[in-house]
Amino acid sequence: MEKVRIGLAGAGFAARFHFDNFPESGVEVVGVTSARGESRDRFAAERGLRAFASVEEMLPHIDVLDICTPPSSHRDYILAAAAAGKHIIVEKPLTGFYGSPAAHDKPHMLEAVVEEARRLREAVSKAGITLGYAENFVYAPSIQKEREIVEKTGAQILRMVGEESHNGSHSPVYGIWSIQGGGSLIAKACHPLGAVLYLKRKEGLARHGKPIRPAAVSARTHSITRLPGFEDKGFLRAHYQDTEDYAFLHVVFDDGMVADITASELVLGGIYDFVEVFANNHRTRCRMSPVQVVDVYNPKHEQFKDLYLVEKLSSNEGWIPASPEEGWSLGYGRELRDFIGCIRAGRTPQSDLDLAIDITLALYAGYVSAAQLGRETAVPRIS
Repeated sequence: MEKVRIGLAGAGFAARFHFDNFPESGVEVVGVTSARGESRDRFAAERGLRAFASVEEMLPHIDVLDICTPPSSHRDYILAAAAAGKHIIVEKPLTGFYGSPAAHDKPHMLEAVVEEARRLREAVSKAGITLGYAENFVYAPSIQKEREIVEKTGAQILRMVGEESHNGSHSPVYGIWSIQGGGSLIAKACHPLGAVLYLKRKEGLARHGKPIRPAAVSARTHSITRLPGFEDKGFLRAHYQDTEDYAFLHVVFDDGMVADITASELVLGGIYDFVEVFANNHRTRCRMSPVQVVDVYNPKHEQFKDLYLVEKLSSNEGWIPASPEEGWSLGYGRELRDFIGCIRAGRTPQSDLDLAIDITLALYAGYVSAAQLGRETAVPRIS
């Protein structure tokens, strides 16, 4: 394969990050498609790409479909790409349940997601293609350094703590279960959960030759901004149709060790992302955002109104932890280099379909637990 031809499905925030972080050589982003024609055409024109009317129209012209669309479309695009023999990069979360939460109970949702995961695995396996699950937390420099420490020192991870929170998504469809498949638990907790499940997999492979996987979860979810007593000062997004804005997930692994994940839409001051590892021979704080590399002081909003400093910044005045290269600190560049290298060499990515399925099933087991006010729930397995 002389040059890997990429087609982007989606023309929003994730697609921009992907386009900007693909390797500079050996890769050609040839086209983009999106359900919104105006966004698709503008994205294509700004980057010299061809705008396609649909994924199906684009597939014959590419080697890899890079899926950066809302989660409810992921299944159909994965199946279409696999049927055409195209490799896949898919943004998180992998998939979910997109029916009405008022009409379906959580155990039914989990059962449906198990069957969906099984169908996706079978399609990808039958096609003999590479699927890269775009969980950038896995590839963040801090997480990769911790992976190296665990592998080289034979560390046993006893517990982990992680969080992703900010003041609410900028997506107009966020907060609608039928499009997002849930709220903070599926959309935000998936990031730190992906990192902690990855590290336990790597620990297990290093120490025992097989991954240590999530066995059970306990969870609570809340809709804080929909409470009658919530006072809206205009700084937090407070419009969610039928999804939660706060979630807590407790994970128990096969070896009895644990992890605690928090996710919410209730944090001002930009993205708050971290994972902390407590092992039997070391302790590591992995910071994703903010990462203190550049501090900028701006006394007046108007000066910086057209500058991007860091994701989800609430204000651009005062001292600001600006990110000089967010794609590096958040792992996007390393992630996409790994995917392209694995596609070329026929290797399995660090963040693969097995990890994606474990993350997804742990999260939906979490929804079952939350519906029962935190009762421990087993995480299903399809392999």
